[in-house]
Amino acid sequence: MHPIDTVDNLNDLPRLSQSDDYLRYGRQMILDGFGLEGQIKLQNSSVVVIGAGGLGCPALQYLAAAGVGRLGIIDHDTVELSNLQRQILHSDKTIGNPKAVSAAQAIAALNPRVKIDVHPTALDPSNALSILAPYDVILDCTDNAPTRYLLSDSAVRLKKPLVSGAAQKYDGQLCIYNLGEDGPCYRCIFPKPPAPEMTGSCEETGILGAVTGIIGNLQALEAIKLITGLHDGKASLLLFNALSIPPFRTVKLRSRKLTCAACGIEGQKIGTVEETDYVAFCGGARPNWLERVFASNENHAIIDVRPRTEFGICRLPKSTSVPLNILLANPALHLPSDKSCQIFVVCRLGNDSQIAADAIRAIDSNLIVKDVVGGLRAWSNEIDPTFPVY
Repeated sequence: MHPIDTVDNLNDLPRLSQSDDYLRYGRQMILDGFGLEGQIKLQNSSVVVIGAGGLGCPALQYLAAAGVGRLGIIDHDTVELSNLQRQILHSDKTIGNPKAVSAAQAIAALNPRVKIDVHPTALDPSNALSILAPYDVILDCTDNAPTRYLLSDSAVRLKKPLVSGAAQKYDGQLCIYNLGEDGPCYRCIFPKPPAPEMTGSCEETGILGAVTGIIGNLQALEAIKLITGLHDGKASLLLFNALSIPPFRTVKLRSRKLTCAACGIEGQKIGTVEETDYVAFCGGARPNWLERVFASNENHAIIDVRPRTEFGICRLPKSTSVPLNILLANPALHLPSDKSCQIFVVCRLGNDSQIAADAIRAIDSNLIVKDVVGGLRAWSNEIDPTFPVY
């Protein structure tokens, strides 16, 4: 006889919180290996999502729909019109609102049974451990290196799995760090951060919205597998490209690195999370200033290193289009003949222009080369509000 048939009191059987939960979650509860036990595990679990953007929105949506009992949302940013192409929990009506609040409202409408913790604040070394500690699983849905290292070090310290996603252009990747006793952390795989000029956000490089949806949904799936015991416990890196056939490939990851500065047991270790300056570790904050190109009548030339397509959208008067890859191939070919001419290099957000300016300076240290920090976005914000922003 099946053990359930011998129970004398039905009140002794495990149950979901509300009677209609059986109907709400029934389609996943009838799955082999999931069942009522899996749903109760979700009901009693907690997940914190850092970043309510392109990755965080789909992840939060499916975690809430699946019945995770408690969700934490951490994001200090506000909703902008440019977010709506991929950040599916936000809408025109929530533009200007904190993303964490906007996402929480959407989730509450989707599944009012979920308890939601809203943290409309920036995660930093002073608050990371205290905010993350109450949750079972951490989801990294951010887009910058300092926060990735902060989250990885915090996950190691708290002994929690970190489900990390990334998406850019047509590409995405997914990995669970600090998985089990032997899973590598982020520092094991990337002990040194990339140079600041080699990194870029979706705002800088572009992103196909559906790509963030795919990776964010996969992050939710991995979290659900971890909570319900369906995960095989093996660390791997999943790579996705929307234009490749097939679009997915998996790379098996090595075990935890013994000499890792964060999770290893040998060699020199980093300081505590609270004592680590993650921004400085990743190359420091970029300066926030804009050269006033037209502030004087001095002789100058403006080189726009954006792709031709973007140059066709909008441009500064009298600027010359020299895409970055073309300029880097032969910088001297594109310089003004007048050596006394000040050269201003501009791009969309101020990252490619840094690379181009350094390449020009390398030709002749006597040239006056100025990088328009913040790019055309800063130009629109600080000098000409009518200049198009895209």
